[in-house]
Amino acid sequence: MHRTLCQALLLMSVCLSAAHAQSVPAPQPTGTDKGDAGTAPVTEKRVTNSALSAELLYEILLGELNVQGGEPGAGYSLILNAARKNNDSRLYQRAVELALQSRSGEAALQAARAWRQAQPTSRAANRALLQILLALNRIDDALEPLKAELAMAGSEDLPRVIAAIPRSLLQASDKAKAAAIVEQAMAGYTGEARTAGPAWSAIGRMRLGSEDLPGALSAALKAQAAAPDAPEPAMLGLELLEAKQPKAEALVLRYLEGKNPSTEIQMAYARVLTGLRRFNEAITRLQNLTRTDKELAQAWLLLGTLQLQEQQRDAAQSSLTVFLDLAKARKSGSPEEEQGHSRALAQAYLSLAQIAEDRKDYPAAEAWIARIDNAQALVGAQSRRASLLARQGKLPQALDLIRTLPEKDAADVRMKTMAEVELLRDNKQFQAAYDALVKAVNREPDDASLLYDQAMLAEKLARLDEMERLLRRVMQLKPDYHHAYNALGYSLADRNVRLTEAKQLIEKALASVPDDPFIQDSLGWVEFRMGNKTTALRILEKAYSTRPDAEISAHLGEVLWSLGMRSRAIAVWKEGRRLSPDNETLIETVKRLRASLGSDI
Repeated sequence: MHRTLCQALLLMSVCLSAAHAQSVPAPQPTGTDKGDAGTAPVTEKRVTNSALSAELLYEILLGELNVQGGEPGAGYSLILNAARKNNDSRLYQRAVELALQSRSGEAALQAARAWRQAQPTSRAANRALLQILLALNRIDDALEPLKAELAMAGSEDLPRVIAAIPRSLLQASDKAKAAAIVEQAMAGYTGEARTAGPAWSAIGRMRLGSEDLPGALSAALKAQAAAPDAPEPAMLGLELLEAKQPKAEALVLRYLEGKNPSTEIQMAYARVLTGLRRFNEAITRLQNLTRTDKELAQAWLLLGTLQLQEQQRDAAQSSLTVFLDLAKARKSGSPEEEQGHSRALAQAYLSLAQIAEDRKDYPAAEAWIARIDNAQALVGAQSRRASLLARQGKLPQALDLIRTLPEKDAADVRMKTMAEVELLRDNKQFQAAYDALVKAVNREPDDASLLYDQAMLAEKLARLDEMERLLRRVMQLKPDYHHAYNALGYSLADRNVRLTEAKQLIEKALASVPDDPFIQDSLGWVEFRMGNKTTALRILEKAYSTRPDAEISAHLGEVLWSLGMRSRAIAVWKEGRRLSPDNETLIETVKRLRASLGSDI
């Protein structure tokens, strides 16, 4: 039997169940036997007929048959008419479904309004009306049903209902208007102790969605004041911190210092710190978290990854080993969970391979890579294998390894190209890397990241005019691409030309990411070139303390050297050499200044 017809018969059977047996008193006995005196009235079952007539049954069946026959509009009209006659919520819901299936938003709205008018206390009817109004972007009309949704929620359910509101309303195209509607609906709840926290959190999330960042922060602070231990204000604070609202961090820290902060928010804070390139702070947070929760696998993985980023190889290997031990002990999960687990294992294996490669233990690195079975990590794994081959003098074989990777779509082609470019660049094959990038840019001429990489290779080839042209193009395509401003500003400073313009470019980059130590390094370097040695020293010391790096050590050491603090300069350079013995900037700086670092590394 056709599925739609089955649905019609099922719907009718449900409606027929409205015919019900009522309990009514039975006729009292007429006899005078004393044995009958005082006996409680006996009840009997009597069937009373439902209001659903044969005519309505026929109308429902005819409506469904119209739908089955490809006439959803006619079917919708018949079902809606039956719903009105019988005042049945199932029929109203079916009419709404039919309208939506036929992509008629106005018809769905008509059915939902009829349903709510007939059953004004029905949460299902009100919710259907609200959802359809939002889908049609009728934000102004949504205020009244939104208020009704809150009013009809039970006291136990109300905080959850309030918290769920932004998920629906943030889909609206006019997010500012949606935020205003939510604030009006919440007016009666922000002053109540039990609902103030969720209400202000919902308002803050709506303001964040409408890009009212100061307003979102204000709401988050009020939410936390009303509910200090609630996680929602802290989560909102984390999103504001990512949106470059540094004042939100105090809100997050207050929550983390409170009673029983959630593991989820502690992990989220560590990830935000990582995104802000505050790696050492993220490491400290994760170390504290893994001390209190030793079986939190994801914390160990992120900790190991960051420790490797900071070249703390022994600590990274230890953390990643703990992660793998925990991963072995886990139970199987859903397909989605298994996919995520496979990606996490691939990340750990690649990191351990990197550690082994840095130690020049190429067989161990290859063994780690061989354990990767995640298809999505295939390019990364093969790129790492190719890097190992190149470091052993087998560059042609390394390139073949990448070039023979399968290509399912344009994304695969791009990943292969970038892996090839990275391999060629790392092996100082700058012209070949540049040529590969030119082909990629020809395929995607407005891709800012490809153009930026091409500019960096043009600089390596001493094509400085071309480098600047490409970077200017990147700035046009993506005005907030801070790497381009920093790269051009640093290049000008390093060549000791157009220093005022160089400083302006670097400061513009730094405005986007004020805590980035590499851009701080560029600013310190341009200050040094402009003769502001004391200012340069202060900036470079801050950058180096945030991120010990060989390139930054080269610049900091040169400033110290020029100020006569030569023993300090040598100490900084030695530390930089231990971090990266092959860093070209450091080697060139020490050679140019004729400094002697000795042979110890």
